[in-house]
Amino acid sequence: MEDEDYTKEVEQELYFWKHKMTRRSGRISRAAKTVQTKINGLIPEKFHQVMTESIRNMVKATLVGSNITTKKRLPLELSLYERDELLKEKLSTFRKTAVMEGAGTGAGGILLGLADFPLLLSIKMKFLFEAAAVYGFDTDDYEERLFLLHIFLLAFSSEDKRKDTLCIIENWEEQKYLIADMNWRDFQQEYREYIDLVKMFQLLPGIGAVVGAFANYNLLDQLGETTMNSYRLRLLHSDEKRS
Repeated sequence: MEDEDYTKEVEQELYFWKHKMTRRSGRISRAAKTVQTKINGLIPEKFHQVMTESIRNMVKATLVGSNITTKKRLPLELSLYERDELLKEKLSTFRKTAVMEGAGTGAGGILLGLADFPLLLSIKMKFLFEAAAVYGFDTDDYEERLFLLHIFLLAFSSEDKRKDTLCIIENWEEQKYLIADMNWRDFQQEYREYIDLVKMFQLLPGIGAVVGAFANYNLLDQLGETTMNSYRLRLLHSDEKRS
């Protein structure tokens, strides 16, 4: 396949993907968001502070670990098509790992079900670091790790936050100088609200393993699609500026 033909195909896919990411949520999703917002309003501020700090520390520890174990030898002279295909292969591997982890913790009842949160988070973060290497970016750079967190937020957030985050990713070369750190309060709340409902079902006896495997498969799929398209946007925008 010629690079020019593939680029046109990718541009069309990006057009539909951006539309999907910015379209208005369905009635059920909006109703669920309203309920979650009300529940969060009833939760003591101290709890939000503890959760924010816990997830911030968890994510930062995972970032360090993933960065250490990710090969820094970046693939050179690869076409966008080759990079996309390589990412699809890696996604397949990580998705299988996530499915096994979800089934295992889901079958183990409440205690193992609770362990699913940090385990799945580490799988997702490791995948993001591998993706950065596939597309030729060095995660030793702080700004690249910050970009990964914005991909994560884009994949697992509400309608309004998705729109804001997509805008940041689309204009990353300008936006990165304006962002000193993540808004960890928003980060943890968006992520928790996105996965809370399905993960609650994973704790139920009898169906936990099936729910856990199914949920993790779909969550990795969502992250994989978001990651690929985020890097596609970035690379194509870079090509436009050079031409």
